[in-house]
Amino acid sequence: MKYAIVTGASRGLGKESAMLALKEGYQLITLARKAELPTVHEEASAHQLTHTHLPTDLSDPESTISVGKKISQILEAESPEEVLLINNAGMVSPIGPVGSIDSDDISKHVALNTTAPMILLNELKKSSIDVPLTVVNITSGAAERSTYGWSAYGSTKAAINLFTQTAAMEAKEIGRDEVHVAFSPGIMDTDMQSEIRESTSESFKDVEKFKQFKQEGQLRSPGEVAELLFQLIHKRETIESGRVYRVYDLVD
Repeated sequence: MKYAIVTGASRGLGKESAMLALKEGYQLITLARKAELPTVHEEASAHQLTHTHLPTDLSDPESTISVGKKISQILEAESPEEVLLINNAGMVSPIGPVGSIDSDDISKHVALNTTAPMILLNELKKSSIDVPLTVVNITSGAAERSTYGWSAYGSTKAAINLFTQTAAMEAKEIGRDEVHVAFSPGIMDTDMQSEIRESTSESFKDVEKFKQFKQEGQLRSPGEVAELLFQLIHKRETIESGRVYRVYDLVD
């Protein structure tokens, strides 16, 4: 049997990835702040697969460590043949120039966007599970350029890109069957995009451009992006581990 672990699975790309993992035959573990994910659970039942939901606040490092250990215990008991980890949970706020944003919000942002994926992989690799492992860390084009108002968001995504590259290099050095990629989904029609469009121009200089993306129908659906992501996962044997893959690279 094979297992998929998906964070931020209550909505958007996370939910669509979880649903698609079930269609692909993965036993599923989901993480989200919501207590239950009934739609995902019903999909698992329809495919006669297991779905274990672990309500967790991944912006709290102690909670992330605890749930990471619990996931490892589940996998050690089940002895899967392969494991897929999709670190999707993330946030864009706080939005605003340095000096105008709340420091507690910065701390939560870094914990969710960067610390949580690092902890979850760390706990997983500390376990006795030694099977083919595929790790997808959701990143952003914001990691590659400075964007007014996105100091936290761009920085955390840049950090996750380097973490992905380093984890891939280490796995290769020690001969582990692991593939680590960062996946940039582009602009999607999600709640995060709605939050961005609600920003003021004083906080986020590009707000009008993002409003235009919506008006002109340039936003991909999370379902479409999840399909493209799994097309990439299907090519595991030829994936360049450590690379940042962009959704635009995968569209014909």
